[in-house]
Amino acid sequence: MENKKIVLAFSGGLDTSYCVKYLSEVQGLEVHSAFVHTGGFSKSEIDEIEQNAYQLGVKSHKTLEKTEEFYQKAIKYLLFGNVLRNNTYPLSVSAERAFQAKAIAEYAQLINAGKVAHGSTGAGNDQVRFDLMINVLAPEIEIVTPIRDQKLSRKDEIEFLHSHGVQKEWSKAQYSINKGLWGTSVGGAETLTSNKPLPESAWPTQVTKSEPVDITLQFEKGECVALNGKIMPPTELIFKLQELASPYGIGRDVHVGDTIIGIKGRVGFEAAASLILIKAHHLLEKHTLSKWQMQWKSQLGDWYGMMLHEAQYLEPVMRNIEDFMEGTQSSVTGKVFITLYPYRFQLNGIESDFDIMQSEAGQYGEMNNAWTGEDVKGFTKILSNASKLYYQVNKLEKNA
Repeated sequence: MENKKIVLAFSGGLDTSYCVKYLSEVQGLEVHSAFVHTGGFSKSEIDEIEQNAYQLGVKSHKTLEKTEEFYQKAIKYLLFGNVLRNNTYPLSVSAERAFQAKAIAEYAQLINAGKVAHGSTGAGNDQVRFDLMINVLAPEIEIVTPIRDQKLSRKDEIEFLHSHGVQKEWSKAQYSINKGLWGTSVGGAETLTSNKPLPESAWPTQVTKSEPVDITLQFEKGECVALNGKIMPPTELIFKLQELASPYGIGRDVHVGDTIIGIKGRVGFEAAASLILIKAHHLLEKHTLSKWQMQWKSQLGDWYGMMLHEAQYLEPVMRNIEDFMEGTQSSVTGKVFITLYPYRFQLNGIESDFDIMQSEAGQYGEMNNAWTGEDVKGFTKILSNASKLYYQVNKLEKNA
């Protein structure tokens, strides 16, 4: 007998709402929805998602709590690596997908479902992220993707839901909003163009604060452990910082990049906490790490972000890069002082027992204590040897 039990990765948005009705009423499947919480939602929001699932007619609904796992196995390393894809995007949503897909695969196996479904389209990255993780972790389970397979527009989905008794107001559905602990992405008609900005109304958090405010972030071995002197778990701190900074309009931007499937993509995002943390962490590293630690960590951080963005979280080299990055953080401890303003923030400076700038060797542009002028003359002469010999042998113009 065919196994008609299917687990749907459910967010409560338009796409997954369509999936519930289509899979249950058209395909005749027994839909068990699961919301994978990787942070950023309040309890009331999670409860509302569950209520929506049952109103749509699911057989059962489960909230899979994975926030701490997501932090420990991804966000921590994105922070250590100062990862900003194309120097812009902090992987707000793309980093979550591997953990959401993993949780869905494990839950489907737990309840003996023969199928899993997700609401990805055929033109984005998420379809690859979900499919790849499920193919590796649960190859015996069939993957069902109604939105992708039917090439549905959002208008088509709304009309279908209305015809099947779902009269919910979908006016905000013109924007695809994916909320998470590390930030929120926003896609809509404007992001399908190359020249139009998102309107103010499209952003999840409206600007309501204008008076500057000073904040202090405290790091221990690369992890942020305190906000304004209050020690708290990193996941809670990220949530609190997001609440504090988002009303200033901080963290808004539009990312343009290469998708896994080869086309260019453009998406808006609101990620106040992650951008502040990454920039603050990077500043602290500038004071506490060596030149070559910074150099190699920058390259490996970029590589790590690219691999995670492109669904390669399970590639073994990712664990090797994580080990390297964690090993660089032993002295990344101290405080970073920041001021929040409307639409921007300012890094004012750091305080750390490991601040190399505060050594007694010298002060940049002012005083040399650990060497003499003669030392520098000899050092510079030796340093010039390679270039001098090259120019002599090749008889090139000195001003080439």
